[in-house]
Formats: sequence, C-alpha cells, structure tokens
Amino acid sequence: MNIPRPEHPKPQFERENWLNLNGIWQFEIDNGKSGIQRGLAEKNAKLKDEIVVPFCPESKLSGIANTDFMYGVWYKRTVTLTAEQCANRIVIHFGAVDYKANLFVNGKKVGEHKGGYVSFCFDITDFVTVGENIITLFAEDDTRSRNIPSGKQSDSYLSHGCFYTRTTGIWQTVWLEFTPKSYIKNVKYYPNYKTGEITVFANVEGQETLTANIAYEGKAMAEYCAVNVTGQTQFTLKLEEAHLWEIGNGRLYDIYFTFGEDAVKSYFGLRNVELCGKKFLLNGKSIFQRTVLDQGFYPDGIYTAPTDEALKNDILLSMACGFNGARPHEKIFEERYFYHADKLGYLTWGEYPDWGLGFHAPQFDYSTPNALNACLNEWIEEVERDFNHPSIIGWCPQNEAWAPTYNRPWEYLYTVTKAIDSTRPCIDTSGGCHIKTDIFDWHGYAQEAEALKNCYTAILNNTDNSWLANRQIPYNGKMPVFISEYGGIAWYANCDNNNDREKAWGYGNGPKSEEEFITRFTELTEIIMNDPDIMGLCYTQLTDVEQEQNGLYTYDRKPKFEPEIFKRVLNQKAAIED
Repeated sequence: MNIPRPEHPKPQFERENWLNLNGIWQFEIDNGKSGIQRGLAEKNAKLKDEIVVPFCPESKLSGIANTDFMYGVWYKRTVTLTAEQCANRIVIHFGAVDYKANLFVNGKKVGEHKGGYVSFCFDITDFVTVGENIITLFAEDDTRSRNIPSGKQSDSYLSHGCFYTRTTGIWQTVWLEFTPKSYIKNVKYYPNYKTGEITVFANVEGQETLTANIAYEGKAMAEYCAVNVTGQTQFTLKLEEAHLWEIGNGRLYDIYFTFGEDAVKSYFGLRNVELCGKKFLLNGKSIFQRTVLDQGFYPDGIYTAPTDEALKNDILLSMACGFNGARPHEKIFEERYFYHADKLGYLTWGEYPDWGLGFHAPQFDYSTPNALNACLNEWIEEVERDFNHPSIIGWCPQNEAWAPTYNRPWEYLYTVTKAIDSTRPCIDTSGGCHIKTDIFDWHGYAQEAEALKNCYTAILNNTDNSWLANRQIPYNGKMPVFISEYGGIAWYANCDNNNDREKAWGYGNGPKSEEEFITRFTELTEIIMNDPDIMGLCYTQLTDVEQEQNGLYTYDRKPKFEPEIFKRVLNQKAAIED
C-alpha cells in the first residue's frame, strides 16, 4: 500500500537520511493492560489485528474504527536495517502517542514517555541489529482520569456538548532517523528585524566543524564556520538582505547546517513581536489579530489530518474568510500545521489541551500537585519544540481555568513559559482566571453586539463584581485586550432530520435566516474591531465538529456561506492597527 502521510514530519529540522514507518502495523486492544504479562512485548509475539498508522484506532482511516474506551493498545511491526544504517546512530521518533508510550525493540524495553500531544524520540542504536528488527509499542490511556490532559476528548461513551470522539495511541507519524555519532541536537533562532540579523544557538554532540549557510529564494545571505565546536555554541549573522515575515507574506530564509558528517536543513522568519501599551506589534507595527478557533478535528482521521494538503487547506479556508490567524484550540497541533502557517504568513498561538485535568472544573481539588505535574513537563516540551516557528506569536498553557484565589497552578506555567521564551507574550489561561498574564483576554458569547460590548466593558472597568469576586484579578487599564472567543453562531447545515437537530448545538438562539446570520456576524465583529482598546478577536469557530454546529464551514469543510462575505467584514481597518 501507499504510505499514508509520507511527507517529512519535521520540516524545520530535516535530515535526508530518514525512514517513514507509517502504514500497516499489527495491533491489539488491551483494556486489562495485561499484555506485558501475556508476553505481547516479546519479539516473536503476534498481535490479533492490523491498523493503519498514524491514524488512531477510533478513526475510520485506521481500519479499526472502535470508538469505545480503550485503556491499552499494542502496536508491532518489522523494520529491516542495513549494515550501513546500523553503523552509526539510529533514532525512532513518534509525532504523538496518547497518553503513556512504552517502547520495546526486539523484546527489550527501551523507555517510556508521558504526554499525548508532543513529539518524542528514543535512541535505539544499542537495541537493533542488521536485518529484521521488531518495534513494539504499548500505549496506555484513560480519558476519564483527572490526572491526564485530554483536551476536547469525551469522557462519556458518546460525544456530547463540546467534547468529541476520543484519540488513543499513535496519532502522528512514526519515523526512523539515521545520524552520525557526532550530530546536531537542536537549534534556536533569535531574529532581529531592526538590524537584519539572526542569532543562532546550536547544541551539538561530539566535536566537529560547524557550518551554517543562509539563503533566501536560492540567493546566499550569510555563512558561518567554526572548528572544534562542542556542546552549545552561539553566533550572530548579518543578513545581506532583510525580508520580513509578515501577515500574508511568510517570507522564509533557508538555513543549512553541517556538523562533521551530519547535515540538517531548516528555516526561519525575520520577525519580532512585542507589546506596547494596549497594542500588539509585529515588526514594530500595530496589528489587529483576526483569528479563528480551530479545533483540528477531522471526520475520518479524528485528531489526524488525512493528508498534508488537508492540513494546509484548513489554513487556506480560514484565510478565504478574511482571518489572518488562529487559536489551535485544546490540542497541540502537529509541526507541519505550523510549517504551513509559517509559509503562508498566518498567525498562530501555541496552546495546551488542559481540559480533562480539572483546571476548569470548580469541584477539582487544587491542593494536590497532580494536575500541574501532569501537564508541566509536556508543556515545556511543547514550547521547546515549536520555539522557532515564526507563525507562533504567543503562548497559552491553559483555557478557561478557574480556582480559588489561594491556589492557581497556571501562575507557575506562566512563569516557566517566560523563563523558556522571553520573546513572546503569554496568556496564563485564556478566558479564565487571570493571575499573571501579558494580555488580558476574555470569552463572551452574547449574541447581540451591544450586549457583548456591555459585558466586556463592565469587566474592563472593574464594575462586574461577580467576575472580580470569583474569577479575576482587576484589569489594570494598561495591558492589551483580546476577545479570544466570541460568536459561536449556530447554523445547522449538517442536520438532515429533527433527531440530528436536537443533538446539535451552538451558542444562543440560532438565526432564522442566512441574512440574520450574516447581520449578527457583522455586528458582533465590527463592535470589537471598532474599539480602540482591543487588539484582537477570535471567532468560534472555523468548522463544525461533530454535534457542535457553529462553524463557518461544515465538518467536511464545505462553506455554509460565501467566504467573501466574512472577508469583507474582517478586511475593514481596526481602530487599534496602524
């Protein structure tokens, strides 16, 4: 069969010498989590079924399509390696495995990783041999656990409200990477649009000559060479020409590294973001963020886009409606999503799927450290993984989290985020209980424009006593304001009968006509854009997701209305932008 999702999964750190392991794997559900005792990790053990990786077993594309709870799942496949491949270093990468992954190679335990959303890898050089090798993975998950982040995955048998079909096990590309013994571990980019310079931090293993060559559209821009490099090194290069990364113009520089025999292809964008009073600046200019909520679900792949083109197409559908960015919501999107955003000049936020931990549930016991521990390490991995993407213009580790004033764990997440990345703003918890934040954001789903404005005005003026008493530090009148969820206007395009209509939902009372929908969208959007104190909006949402029918497109990506209608509204100049 053709390999599904064959493209390189990490285009910002790409080696030529790699092997895609997507395709048919052996598979078995292990709800009793007894597989180790039953010998399923052993080299010669056979599993009962087959699955198409990288699609989760709940999805149709996987060939399994089991949407019931699965507490343990096994994967196994054979990989044939040559003597040349085994002569150096072999690393296995997993784009994402939900939730706890246990890896065995040729029957021996290699390691484990906790966290269902971020990429991870293992060096398996000492576990493989020339010829056939058996890769075995056991994934444990429990969506009902309040110690496991699960985003918008349903903790009931069926989807309900804004919770949808679950994802278990492997749901992103698996691949092998072959490197020399001396190799480049990672790089970090610090661009400076004012000086036309790029500062690079490179972390290497071994001691070799390091080179870096930068080009823009094939034209040489800068080069660097240093001998006997080891550990971490830093250098700054002046670019021959300054081509700024801007909204709608994702101008990218290619950068090629060598370290001894190792070679890595990468890219970066020349752009800086900063806050100035109530303004959000991109390359020194005040911009208005016209973003949309994107939940990243697909009818046939659930968490996984069926093709790379489908992943890119979601951004194009958004741009067709006039949006210049997105909040990738309650899910860490795969790296190729941000790659396409980088190329298209599309603003994004790096967010975390904290729902399921209980941060947003008033009954959760905040005195226990379990919830913070369950997400802290993976959030750090996320910020490190996606640090270099120019499209990511801010971080937000939590969504709609509430807690008593004496114990709010996301304050620590904000502090950790800023320690890792001081170049971007951070919202502590979007639409929730702000304790320590760079941007004051708010969620409101009033369906009349004046009612929406009255709600956020009362909060910004600190006259909403219930908000102050239960959820919020006072607004200081100085920081930027972001209406990071609004709208959610219901339009039941996918409901063919009354039963479907009863299950579907959107916010408020749905419009009775297309004209009423467009009028409501226009009035809600314009009252935000015309406010000189607001630097951005995020409309809920890009597409329908299962029973939630408030997208501008249906779940299968068909437009409910002519996209140009929304584009005309959003293309108006906002009061705060230059």
